[in-house]
Amino acid sequence: MKSIAITLASALLFASVVTRAQQTTLPQMKVDTSNRTLSVSATETVSVEPDLAILHIGSDTAPEDAKSAYADGARASNAIVAAVKQAGIPEASIRSESQYLDRDYSTKQHKFVLHQQWTVKVAPERAAEILDIAVTAGATDSGQIDWTVKDVPALESQALDHAATRAKQNAEVLAKGMGVRLGALIYVSNQMSAPQFPRPMFGLAMKANASPAAPPLSIEPHQVSREATVYAVFAIE
Repeated sequence: MKSIAITLASALLFASVVTRAQQTTLPQMKVDTSNRTLSVSATETVSVEPDLAILHIGSDTAPEDAKSAYADGARASNAIVAAVKQAGIPEASIRSESQYLDRDYSTKQHKFVLHQQWTVKVAPERAAEILDIAVTAGATDSGQIDWTVKDVPALESQALDHAATRAKQNAEVLAKGMGVRLGALIYVSNQMSAPQFPRPMFGLAMKANASPAAPPLSIEPHQVSREATVYAVFAIE
């Protein structure tokens, strides 16, 4: 039998875990009596509860002259970061994402707005609390939350393991149904993907007008999922 990818041993099935989605290229198989092969594919999804929430918190100043906007932005950023730290979030979990001074084109006056964004990593159960603290301290443009896990490669490996097991089971069932014996693995490839969820960004500029006693938003985490697809070609005897 001609080898089409014989250097790919079955051990490579697990060594080929990828951390981002990639396109699976299926080989062109020659179908005739000299090439007795069986091809299967399997897709499995693994979902777990998140153990990490990444908050996106922002602050925009009111339109004013550049120097005043910068000064007001500095005061706002110091207040927001200080409040988050005081809530017990370590400095290493707070990162500046962007900050820029921009012209305000809504009026003919030469005014500027300072835009700032941070990411804050917290335990999922504290997401609503920390978001509320940041808004109370002066955040005006916040709300997006990325739910994830600390060990993403482990989750991907689990999805790939399930897909590989299902592919092998499918091959065995198919071989039995066709009245042939399953032979050695000839070729294998995989594709990894992360199901996408909507990530709305809520404008919270009016939060300052709300009652100080208002409770935090009701936020429910969604599960973190990884989907793996395994394509395999086996020899048949």
